[in-house]
Amino acid sequence: MKFINSKLHGYLDYLAAIGLIALPFVIGLEQQSQLAFYISIVMGFGLIGYSLLSDYALSIKPLISYKGHLVFDLLASSVFILTPWIFGYNRFATLYSLIMGAGVIVVVIFSKANWNDSILLKSS
Repeated sequence: MKFINSKLHGYLDYLAAIGLIALPFVIGLEQQSQLAFYISIVMGFGLIGYSLLSDYALSIKPLISYKGHLVFDLLASSVFILTPWIFGYNRFATLYSLIMGAGVIVVVIFSKANWNDSILLKSS
């Protein structure tokens, strides 16, 4: 049931990063929660950063294995899912965060990966 290959995952990541950076402005997230607003933008730029270093399409230097990339994705989703309760977001910001976190988890679940790879450094 895993149908997202690493190339498609790469394209989805760059689209998601643009969304994480632009969407908070479009929906007025800053008026709802400044913290949620800034976390989304920082996570978007972080996603671009580790995507550029991942072993998949559109990478500039594949230093991180695809498996390691998926681990970073799961860590990012944890931030989105946990921060509303840790910092007491309002309903709008909580919903935004939960949707972003759940979206990442869905992509990871349906992504094909070679789990024999090392977690962080790409195998030669």
